[in-house]
Amino acid sequence: MIEFLTTYMAPIMFACLVLLLLIGYPVAFAVGANGLIFGLVGIALGLIEPSLFQALPERVFGIMFNETLLAIPFFTFMGLILERSGMAEDLLDTIGQLFGPVRGGLAYAVIFVGGLLAATTGVVAASVISMGLISLPIMLRYGYDKRLASGVIAASGTLAQIIPPSLVLIVLADQMGKSVGDMYAGALVPGLVLTGLYAVYVFVYSIFKPDAAPALPPEARTLRGGALAFRVLTTLVPPLVLIFLVLGTIFLGIATPTEGGAMGAAGALLLALARRKLSLPLLRQAMDKTAKLTCFAIFILVGATVFGLVFRGVDGDLWVEHLLLHLPGGQIGFLIVVNLMVFLLAFFLDFFELAFIIVPLLAPVADKMGIDLIWLGVLLAVNMQTSFMHPPFGFALFYLRSVAPKEVLTSDIYRGAIPFVLIQLAMVGLVIAFPGMVTGNVHKAAKIDLDTIKIEMPHTGDGSTSAYPGDDAPSPFDSRKP
Repeated sequence: MIEFLTTYMAPIMFACLVLLLLIGYPVAFAVGANGLIFGLVGIALGLIEPSLFQALPERVFGIMFNETLLAIPFFTFMGLILERSGMAEDLLDTIGQLFGPVRGGLAYAVIFVGGLLAATTGVVAASVISMGLISLPIMLRYGYDKRLASGVIAASGTLAQIIPPSLVLIVLADQMGKSVGDMYAGALVPGLVLTGLYAVYVFVYSIFKPDAAPALPPEARTLRGGALAFRVLTTLVPPLVLIFLVLGTIFLGIATPTEGGAMGAAGALLLALARRKLSLPLLRQAMDKTAKLTCFAIFILVGATVFGLVFRGVDGDLWVEHLLLHLPGGQIGFLIVVNLMVFLLAFFLDFFELAFIIVPLLAPVADKMGIDLIWLGVLLAVNMQTSFMHPPFGFALFYLRSVAPKEVLTSDIYRGAIPFVLIQLAMVGLVIAFPGMVTGNVHKAAKIDLDTIKIEMPHTGDGSTSAYPGDDAPSPFDSRKP
């Protein structure tokens, strides 16, 4: 038995972690306890030196001093302030009036606003809840199919997962040791393409089932002509300015993601103040939720750090590397297995848990196989997006269920999500088939070939050149006269 444990400690440790997570034990404590227990077992078996745990405090303090992770509370706070200041309500009302005459116009409005909210909030819960509260009753009132309406709202809310300033992109960049700005730049086009695919689905649906996605009746279109144009201008300009303030400065290299998040939080406060919605209760609620979500992420990361330290101590990283490097099919086989594993684990884990536990095991192997880590990070982010959408544990479905009217059944929400999960999986295939949509936007530093470097030395009086003073030319620091 002892010999078996010694030989297969790494896979047993990983299997026990999966079992604890499937039981439903809190993730942060399950991961941390798993690491500590197997660490003690490893010490007893002589696989680990007790001094290994002396590295743990420094790793925990390293998490606390990580400036990249500081962007998480900034972007969360920004999103919550914007959601509670009524910006989503105004956007949905205005864009709904703009697309109202078109069949499926309200669904298009939800998708468009979902993209805008994603680019300003980066928080899935805020997007889904706000759009569910505002647009779902209106869509049902004007005859929209329950499944289409709920599916569009849930899927559009999850765009905050892939469109910058997504929180998951920050975490993935940190875990892969890459620039958050590069991860944002790589995810921009896939996020916009995914938004377009949602709109294409609504267009096709409205053609084959026109009664399920009707246009707004004339009496519901209260804004027309100049009034609508001025309303669109005043409603769209503030969030677009905020998007540039946050993302534009990051893409241009003017600000780091943390600084961009700080500017976004300040901009959200100014917008709420301009709308006369800024109040002490609003600030208290936003700060409370921001603190809870940030603590949730940090506790998972601390637990994952304990697990990762012990897992590497028992050569778990070598086991994972050996397992994945010897898959048939090379890079394609690796990508198929990894994406299938992430998709299945997403039924039970959310994106924070996947990013902190699974990604650190996959990134070194992918790097050895020559896979671009920015591209892999965006690919995994698109895949992890399904964790919000597929039954039975999709958080976006839970968020929508909490605010949906009673006539919308849970089965309607689940069945309405299925087509959009398939679209997200199709997007995974597109990112694999067309990697340029990710890598084409990433500014890579020019690679220098050291073999081609030629250093030209200044000519001496006798027409010779020398790279070494004293060979055939006097040194400029030599006191002797030539």
